[in-house]
Amino acid sequence: MFKKILIANRGEIALRVIRTCKEMGIQTVAVYSTADKDSLHVRFADEAVCIGPAPSKESYLSMPRIIAAAEITNADAIHPGYGFLSENAQFSRICQENGIKFIGASPEMIDAMGNKSMAKTTMKKAKVPVIPGSDGVITSVAEAKKIAKEIKYPVIVKASAGGGGRGMRVVWEEGNLEEAIESAKRESGAAFGNDALYLEKYIEDPRHIEIQIVGDQFGKVCHLSERDCSVQRRHQKLVEETPSPFMTKDLRKKMGEAAIKAAKAVNYEGVGTVEFLVDKHRDFYFMEMNTRIQVEHTITEEVINFDLIREQIKVAAGIKISGKNYEPQLHAIQCRINAEDPYADFRPSPGTITNFHSPGGHGIRIDTHAYAGYTIPPNYDSMIGKLIAVAQTREEAIAKMKRALEEFVIEGIKTTIPFHIKLMDNKTFINGEITTKFIETFEF
Repeated sequence: MFKKILIANRGEIALRVIRTCKEMGIQTVAVYSTADKDSLHVRFADEAVCIGPAPSKESYLSMPRIIAAAEITNADAIHPGYGFLSENAQFSRICQENGIKFIGASPEMIDAMGNKSMAKTTMKKAKVPVIPGSDGVITSVAEAKKIAKEIKYPVIVKASAGGGGRGMRVVWEEGNLEEAIESAKRESGAAFGNDALYLEKYIEDPRHIEIQIVGDQFGKVCHLSERDCSVQRRHQKLVEETPSPFMTKDLRKKMGEAAIKAAKAVNYEGVGTVEFLVDKHRDFYFMEMNTRIQVEHTITEEVINFDLIREQIKVAAGIKISGKNYEPQLHAIQCRINAEDPYADFRPSPGTITNFHSPGGHGIRIDTHAYAGYTIPPNYDSMIGKLIAVAQTREEAIAKMKRALEEFVIEGIKTTIPFHIKLMDNKTFINGEITTKFIETFEF
């Protein structure tokens, strides 16, 4: 087992990793930018190293500075959390070269799944259902038009190296295809330094359902059931729950088996997620694989009583997994609490929190690095906390979540708490009739 782990991240996920490390008797090293000197992950780690100024590229994305921090503190492993360098094949490779264990996927696994067109080809070979579309990157507008005619409109143009909805365009008729391709190329080139695109059939009003998987160094893979992430705004998740209200036992079995096939196709090691789009007929299609811990891992932990960070660390240390597949025993919902103004098109709201009161009670969990007096910097993602409600049924979980949201006090900044309170009263949400388009029609 590792003696000391450096957490190459910030905020609530860094604090989350530190907590598990402490329970396992492992020393921790926090890294932080000058903007995060007062963050709780810095306070609760055994050691802390400042790695640069506020901009991410000069701190949390600076591989030389993070490796140097690991070397001067004698850390024998690095946990990347999510975001930043968590799915960066080069960083995983540099860790290997410096004799530091990267608690995540190998460079080969990240390369295989990080490029979406390559991942799709790999999934086809593994007989995992994929959305009809181009075989790899499209090379011309003429080729795109030919494929779109075969699979029928609407189609979606996607950035091969993309994420978060960037470099993505839905096209409803041939006359708009060329313009969509040029626009997506410009955006993906600017965002990712890679303007390669691929084309897919656009699945109308789908659900976004992901399967949590774990694979060890000995070829064994299991799944830990699903999470429904259909409540999204501009391809960014807002609320997640498990089990999905759309799920059946038969569908869970099929999706679980497909996710395991996907992981085995790249000899996956670690904790990861296979994401699918599911249409109204319960036909599902591979979308992507995330080779890291997810923001929403919390709800899976709550419904199967399982510490996924502990499992990540154990797998990285070479410990075998049981290989048992899990089904949820309870119902859990997570609301992402963002420092954003929902009354002003979710505009970021950095600043100092003047008053902070966390909700409590049975079945309530809050993962956050925020507190009264903490100043939220404008440099990073706006998520400042995750509120999780767990109960015997979905109906009880919604009622519990609403009560907890009303009890949650954050003053001095704007947050998404009012949005979530209204969501918990929405009939479409209560009835579980949600798709990825739900928020577009949600009146707030």
